[in-house]
Order: sequence, then structure tokens, then C-alpha cells
Amino acid sequence: MKETSEATIDKILKAQREFFGTHKTKSVEFRRNQLRKFKSAIEKNEKKITNALHQDLHKSYEEAYLTEVSIVLQELQNHIKNVKKWSKPQTVSTPLHLLPSRGSLHHEPLGVSLIIAPWNYPLQLLMNPLVGAISAGCCAVLKPSEFTPNTSQVMQEIIAETFVENYITLVQGGQETGEMLLRKRWDLIFFTGSTAVGKIVMKAAAEHLTPVVLELGGKSPCIVDETANLEVAARRIAWGKTINAGQTCIAPDYLLAHESIKEELIEKITDSFKEMFGSYPQESRFYPRIIHQRAFDRLKGLMQDGKLKSGGELDRDNRYIAPTILDKVDKSDPVMQQEIFGPILPVLSYSNVEEALSYINQNEKPLALYYFGKEKNAREILTKTTSGGVCINDTLMHITNHHLPFGGVGGSGMGQYHGKESFKTFSNQRAVVKTPTWIDMSFKYVPFKHFKWIKKFI
Repeated sequence: MKETSEATIDKILKAQREFFGTHKTKSVEFRRNQLRKFKSAIEKNEKKITNALHQDLHKSYEEAYLTEVSIVLQELQNHIKNVKKWSKPQTVSTPLHLLPSRGSLHHEPLGVSLIIAPWNYPLQLLMNPLVGAISAGCCAVLKPSEFTPNTSQVMQEIIAETFVENYITLVQGGQETGEMLLRKRWDLIFFTGSTAVGKIVMKAAAEHLTPVVLELGGKSPCIVDETANLEVAARRIAWGKTINAGQTCIAPDYLLAHESIKEELIEKITDSFKEMFGSYPQESRFYPRIIHQRAFDRLKGLMQDGKLKSGGELDRDNRYIAPTILDKVDKSDPVMQQEIFGPILPVLSYSNVEEALSYINQNEKPLALYYFGKEKNAREILTKTTSGGVCINDTLMHITNHHLPFGGVGGSGMGQYHGKESFKTFSNQRAVVKTPTWIDMSFKYVPFKHFKWIKKFI
């Protein structure tokens, strides 16, 4: 992937600041028109997008549509429908002592934003934040991953055909381009990726006091207790772990299974893998591939831990790793010390739920937490843990509801988006107070007459 020159980046940034300065992007009708154009472009290019995703990640058409295209289209439709309402000034209540003043909340665009996306969901994780930027009235520079060149090229064509460059543009490149972009001053940086790179982004943003949204990852636990419906739990865990071959930031990273049901659960998850992909997943058109050989080698190294219960087949040339379950892993093993980001599922057992909760709470706050069991027991899990999102008796599904905010907490990220939260993320909430001139209260002026009475009202 050819790097973008610094001169080009400077030219784009200058042009976007000038365009933002015209105030055209603040018009609600302008924003709605841009969102409509964007939606039409995605629909028009659906086949090109899904073909590119198959070339880069071996995603089936069905998976590409469900996990990428449809999520972007739903987000666009939601913003087209609601941005006018969201953009209206909101009146707030006024305390008695401030009358006859009136307060209101106005949402104004932050300005020129930078959106950096990873390779695992290259369309969704670049375009969904862009919907929020457009909806809020921002300009945006987009930086896709260099590891999905086919999808990145299609997205560049879509952006170039849909928007003028001084409003929305996409720049290609690898680490060098990313570092150049981060040296510039932005009004917001929206980054999705690893925790390690997230720290670099935050450090760079601090040089200009630029606000950041960091959508990171971590080790999302999945608790299965003795009250769970094991048939359903196994199927939903197997599905959540193998979507995109486990290369999902909210994939169940490891299992905490009650000791009384652990063996049966492992058997049922193994059976679910076979039901979905057959006895030879490598031959299934529905089973994706690992992004590159470096990632393959890292995952192969993690498979050395614990006892292999199912899967384990490898094909480096084709970047294939079978759905794999590891039992008897130690908490100090590498597979339990880093985000797996692949189709490997380590299993730990517990005898009392307090053991499971203690282990989760000893580590960084996860991006997602999954619990399978009776709903009455879920209340304790919710009360005694923290995570970006939660699914009870399911996996991944919280990301699909655009009425719910999506984001991490602590080590798994900061800031939220999806739906109205995306609009708010790219906006400044501006407090406005209007005070009439037909009366001018003297009590606020020096020498503060009747101060003892004023104290009773404030």
C-alpha cells in the first residue's frame, strides 16, 4: 500500500478547515442529503463491497452483509430519520433564582475529524463513525487499514464518488501515513484498534489537547453457570467465537464454566462447530481466514497452551486455523494474558461464581461480558462487574441495536457511538443562557444587597 505524502495530508487538512469555515455542514438539510447520498452509494456498491471482503478475509456474502453492510445501512437510516430532531436546541429547566433567564442546549459540530479503522471489519468500523461525523456536521479524513487492500480500494472509490474531497476524503497508507496523520491537529480523533496503538493515539492527541474516542478490545469473558441451557449456550458461543474467525473485538475471549457442566459444554460447543461448518471447516464457504501470516503465527503460538479438546488443524499458506477449544489452561499462560483475536477458545472452570467474578475483576475492564444462566443470577453478575457492554444468554448481539451505545471502559476504550451517541460524539454540547433586558436584578451586583435573603434561594 503506497503511503500518502505529508504535503497531500496538509493540503487536505487545509481545504477541509476552509470548507468547514463556510458553515455549509451545519445545515440540517445538507447533512440529511449527504447521508442519503451515502446510503445510496453503499446500496449501489453492495456487491463490490462483499466481493472485496471475501478477497481480504474470505467472508461469505451472508456474513459480509450481516456484519458489515447491513449495520452501516441501518445506522444511516437511523440518522436520516432522526438528525433533524437531534439537532434542535433542547430547553432545560431554569432554577428559580435565575429567572427570568432561560437555558438551552445546542449541539454544534466539533470540526474536522480523523477516523482510523482496523482491518477486521474494515467497512463497518470506518463507515459507521463517518455516519456520526456527517450527522453532526463535521468534515472527516478517513484512514482504513492497509491489511485489507481490496476493501480499502472499494471504500476509496465510494468516498470519492459520493463526497467532495474538501468535505470527506479517504487516504491510503500504512504506519508511516498513520503517524503523519497523528502529528496533525484535529478537532476529534476516532480510533478503533488495539490497546497498544490506542495509547500511541492518545499520546499524540495530547500534544494538541485533541479529544479522542478509543474503541479498543481486551479479553471479554463468557460465564456459563450450572443453570444455563447448554444447547443454546453452546450454539451461541460457537457462533460468537467463529464470526470472522474470531477476529472480533467483542468475541467471547475465554470461557468460565461451572465445573459441573464444563465437559458437557465443551462437547456441545464442538458439536455446534460441526453443525455450522461441517467436519472440515476449511472447505466451508462460510468460514473466514486469518488476516495475514504474522497473525497466524501468533495464534499458532497461543495454541501451545493447555490441552487440545477439539480443532487444532492449521494451514499457514491459506491462513486457516480450525475452531479450537483448549482445556486446562493456566491463568499465567500467554493465551490468557493477551487478547486472542482468533478462533481459539480457552476454558477455565469454577466451583463458585465468586471465583469467576474475582478473576474477571482482577484484570482490565473488558469491552464485553457474556453470561449464560438464569436471569435472576445475572443481576449479581451485572452488579459485581464492569464492562463496555453485556449480553445475557447471548453473544455479540448488543452491537446490533443502534438504540444502545457501544464503547469500552478503562483498558477497553473510552467514548461511545452508534445511533444518537454517534451524533453526540462528534458534537460539542454548547450551553446557552438567554437573559431578557426588561428587568435587571440588582442582587447579583456588588455590594450584594439583601445577601442574607439571597442565600435562602440559591
